[in-house]
Amino acid sequence: MLHSFNAGYAGADSYAGMKVLVMGLGLHGGGAESARYLAGRGADITVTDLRDEARLAPSLEQLRGIPIRYVLGRHDTADFEQADMVIKNPGVRPDSPFLKASRRIETDISLFLAHSPARLTVVTGSKGKSTTASAIQWVLAEARNEGILQGASYLGGNITVSPLTFLDRLRERDDAILELSSWQLGDLRRCGLLKPRVAVITAILPDHLNWYGSMESYVADKRVIYQEQDQQDSTVAFGDAWGESFHAETRGRPLVYAETPLPAGSIGGWLTGPQGPGLVRLRDETLVEAVPATLRIPGYHQKKNMLAASLALLDLGLPAEFVRDALGRFPGIAHRLEFFHEAQGIRFYNDTAATIPEAAAAAVAAFDKPPVLVTGGTDKNLDFTPLARAASKAKALILLAGTGADKLAALLDAQGIRFEGPFDTVDAAVIACMKSASPGDTVVLSPGCASFGMFLNEFERGSRWKEAVIRLTS
Repeated sequence: MLHSFNAGYAGADSYAGMKVLVMGLGLHGGGAESARYLAGRGADITVTDLRDEARLAPSLEQLRGIPIRYVLGRHDTADFEQADMVIKNPGVRPDSPFLKASRRIETDISLFLAHSPARLTVVTGSKGKSTTASAIQWVLAEARNEGILQGASYLGGNITVSPLTFLDRLRERDDAILELSSWQLGDLRRCGLLKPRVAVITAILPDHLNWYGSMESYVADKRVIYQEQDQQDSTVAFGDAWGESFHAETRGRPLVYAETPLPAGSIGGWLTGPQGPGLVRLRDETLVEAVPATLRIPGYHQKKNMLAASLALLDLGLPAEFVRDALGRFPGIAHRLEFFHEAQGIRFYNDTAATIPEAAAAAVAAFDKPPVLVTGGTDKNLDFTPLARAASKAKALILLAGTGADKLAALLDAQGIRFEGPFDTVDAAVIACMKSASPGDTVVLSPGCASFGMFLNEFERGSRWKEAVIRLTS
């Protein structure tokens, strides 16, 4: 928890003349949009980041023409001591000595929550949160297109869109859907601002253990999502041990999603198998089909995500038949099992957001026939055994260089599983894929690792993968 978080907050018109320090400009939009938003309201902005101009070029370009003082490649304690308010990037550790020198600390999420009048749905989890949040927003937008709801729906947060971009447009009849990471949630602990009408928690799996050190510490930040809820709100969680602990703690109404039928009296939903629909038991004991048997996005794990989304949407008052049909039309999102190219009879997918081994393992199982799997990258102190097991079912295995690939390679060698690489360029990986794939095959980049080293972030990794595939196969 940040020691001065949200202290003395005085309102949206209180920024004129304030000295604001944005700590950690980053490349995902939150830092840049905070600077733009506050500068537009009269604040005196300084941006500080340990990275240099070359690494931050995309964000700096977004802020061109805005009067901002930059301190790059370092932090100066005096800037923190003199600032009226510090905007913290979620990637900055809360125990930073620079933050301890600050009088007041906010984030773009806290600024948003303090002033948003819209109905709020928040999604977190280890994997699936971006797809689930996007599906909820998609269906709410479709409902407004059909006249079922009034107003508008907006999606932001960890999905690389700061909610400050749409804050000024929000009205009470609107919906705001936020995807929040564990770091973003941890920054909001006990600040009294986060009270989602529906909180959705997708699959909990080991992640960021190089940062947190233990699963308990990691999940403790996830729990912040429901800590301000009351009986007017709902908490959607999977029916495993983690989900049971969430439902035992929350004051919101518990909604369970599972892979097998729920016991009588439980409110929630379950799947009827990989080829079947998702069913939901409503509060009046009515059983409805809320997820269609066939989706546009591949993978059984995605059907579980759609089931979680359906529970949120039904709880927000949408008709079950409409939810089912709209989810069936949901096209998915970029970087999550994204089909983007076909050449020489081979279909290519981009799943760069699969940054843990379990997510890459799920990608292998998402297709009807074994894919050519491109995986590997930087380790986050995770166990690669699930990915090594799944790799044995891939048609071929191509590794990208990194500490995670090294750990995975040792497991593969021990099991006698062949692989190509590790390759230290995307082009080399694509060329290896084309030697292994035949017409009718699927090739999927699903790294199961972080992107540090070869790439700025996982999204640059996905974009470079797509560019190389299209260039080298055309």
